[in-house]
Amino acid sequence: MSGVFVTDGRWHKTLAVVRSLGKKNINVTCGDSTNLCSSFFSRYCNKKILYPSVKKNPKKFIEFLSRELEEKKYSVLFPMEEDTINLITDNLEAFSKDVSIPLVNRETLAIAMNKGELVKFASNSGIPCPKTYFIKDLNDIKAIENKINFPVIIKPTRSSGAKGVKYIEFKKDLEKEYRKIHNIFPYPLIQERIPSGGEAIGVSAIFNQDSNLIASFTHRRIREYPVTGGASTLCESCLRPSITDLAIELLKKLNWFGVAMVEFKVNPGDNTPYLMEINPRFWGSLQLAIYSGVDFPYLLYKIALKEKVIKIKEYKIGTKFRWLIPGDILNFISNPERLKILPDFFNFFEKNITHAIFAWEDPLPILGNILTGLMFIYDKDMRDHLLLKLGMLKTQ
Repeated sequence: MSGVFVTDGRWHKTLAVVRSLGKKNINVTCGDSTNLCSSFFSRYCNKKILYPSVKKNPKKFIEFLSRELEEKKYSVLFPMEEDTINLITDNLEAFSKDVSIPLVNRETLAIAMNKGELVKFASNSGIPCPKTYFIKDLNDIKAIENKINFPVIIKPTRSSGAKGVKYIEFKKDLEKEYRKIHNIFPYPLIQERIPSGGEAIGVSAIFNQDSNLIASFTHRRIREYPVTGGASTLCESCLRPSITDLAIELLKKLNWFGVAMVEFKVNPGDNTPYLMEINPRFWGSLQLAIYSGVDFPYLLYKIALKEKVIKIKEYKIGTKFRWLIPGDILNFISNPERLKILPDFFNFFEKNITHAIFAWEDPLPILGNILTGLMFIYDKDMRDHLLLKLGMLKTQ
């Protein structure tokens, strides 16, 4: 068979990929380790496949994927989550014999996924980064705590979302909290925190095999969860040319291939945008870019097959994306300024808005989303994975 195999069907970014390709009449097979996936309920999912858990049984997952790719003859493979991408890139040469996998090389991916290495690379490339402290010995904490301007953030060198991230307001709490996170994520970074009040900007981009830019897209976060910094629950397409240029410059210096989303936070004092991270895969608010006119999944599909693609230079401005369940609801519950967003929160029929799950022409994934929620309640491993991703599981 031909078509695309898409992994990690439980996430709403995967649903966005499935819908995008399915609407182009591309045969889409979606896989995950559970049947309770919103993507499996989509009318655009031609076939669903259960496979061994990437986390629990990585060896069995690799064995499954080897057989599946060899027997079914897919055209393209889209790995969606970091754990899946890591396993596949470790075996990229073997898998690439059977299918096109549009991923940047392993060495570049390692820089993008390691926040410490990324800060070093970006700083050397002239990209503004928060002041960062690298701890090589736990005894170093005492030596540097008098040099640090508080508040700071402790963050793992490798994690996604808000996993392992801790905000420290006072010097007295630094060593204790650092050691807690170190027990789970060894030697995390310490970064001086960018003051609140500035914009959080995401620049998404796609490059072909020669690292030529095909399209870019910029959005600003309006709400997120956790409210101190996490996944977008409401965001809006925008133009921020100077920040977009920084992101493209960084990705070009990395000789990027495929998709990526570069995150910046703007210091409200001097309007300097500081690099937060690179998301080296499809991102949570992907549907916003598609809705606004930049169909990243379809562009990546065509690039993977080395088909001709036309560069996209414009997209709709002012369109919005909302992740209502559970993201924006959790933001509302935990947001100390919830009264200020009260009227906007209950505006469910706003014009020029697209949703993470709901779509009139494809309503059944809502059912999958509800069932996935139940799975998170009853499956401890799944629950812990989600809570860590949202920054709600204590690192101690």
